[in-house]
Amino acid sequence: MTSSVVTLSAGKYWGMRRMADAQGRFKMTAVDQRPPIKNPIKAKRGTPEAPWEDVAAFKEMLIAELQGESSAMLLDPHYAYPRGVTVLQASRGLIVTLEDSIFRETPGGRLSAEIDDWSVEKIKRIGADAVKVLTWYRPDADPQVCRAQQEFTQRIGEACARYDLPFVFELLVYPLARDAEQTRDYVEMRSKHPELVLESVRTFADPKYGVDLFKLESPLAAADVPGVGAPGWEDAQQWFDALGAAAGRPWVMLSAGAGMEEFRRVLSHAYRAGASGYLAGRAIWLKAFEHFPDWEAIRSGLRGEATDYMRSLNALTDTAATPWLQHAVYGAGGARIEPPSAQFRHVYQGFGG
Repeated sequence: MTSSVVTLSAGKYWGMRRMADAQGRFKMTAVDQRPPIKNPIKAKRGTPEAPWEDVAAFKEMLIAELQGESSAMLLDPHYAYPRGVTVLQASRGLIVTLEDSIFRETPGGRLSAEIDDWSVEKIKRIGADAVKVLTWYRPDADPQVCRAQQEFTQRIGEACARYDLPFVFELLVYPLARDAEQTRDYVEMRSKHPELVLESVRTFADPKYGVDLFKLESPLAAADVPGVGAPGWEDAQQWFDALGAAAGRPWVMLSAGAGMEEFRRVLSHAYRAGASGYLAGRAIWLKAFEHFPDWEAIRSGLRGEATDYMRSLNALTDTAATPWLQHAVYGAGGARIEPPSAQFRHVYQGFGG
């Protein structure tokens, strides 16, 4: 956990504000998923690969229909950005993903990599407000794998600092070869141990990684989270409190394929522990997507149940989430840049400064 007061650079400060609503709470929709969208389309089309047009059209629809309830949207450079950026309202924050969805599975654990021919510099140049990266991480993986994943993350954090963009960092526990539960999908590992989630967060809370906003999974399997006020909720709350303490900076919850009610319960605990919002995808739009290839049924589902669900999450967020600017890491005065004076232009460093 970081203990010193953090002063944000000007670019990171503005990018963080752009991702949040006017009160400083994050209501962000993920449209960057690749296998969770491509695989069902491929299966229903009966084709070796999901047609680009199908994937891109669905993502464009997600942007058009869900941006009204979103403070920011997370897009990928394969489908969502080239097809959907023209329908994204300029008033919404723009986060762009950098990690490749194709990871390398080794006997000692998973290795992440950037999307080919894509970089923090390019994300900056297209006008994005933040960079998002998912790093698969198990603290009990092979030490060489852990070191490689740490170096991967640190390299991106340094690039985000160089180009003055917020670094939105996502962590997911995954199964090792010795685990009974095996999956390569982008879903929650039901048999995960909360200690692994916490230890991973503590590792990357080190300032050398340059994380500005954590995107975190529930420390407990979502199906086992009771929700604040339900029987046994105090025991579950201790894990979420520990998660917030480990992050030591603003953090949001990811849905990792959790159901609608499950994710709502997760958020109730996360907000009590100091989370500043959510960055979620499938919990919002998966039911509508199940109608593929009936595009009108998908659109109807997004405009109906998905939008209603987002409104309910946003109402909870408005009343219970902690505005990111008020996080303790920024000190008593809240998030700010230095110096707030005529000296600013002399002190501020440009790229590479």
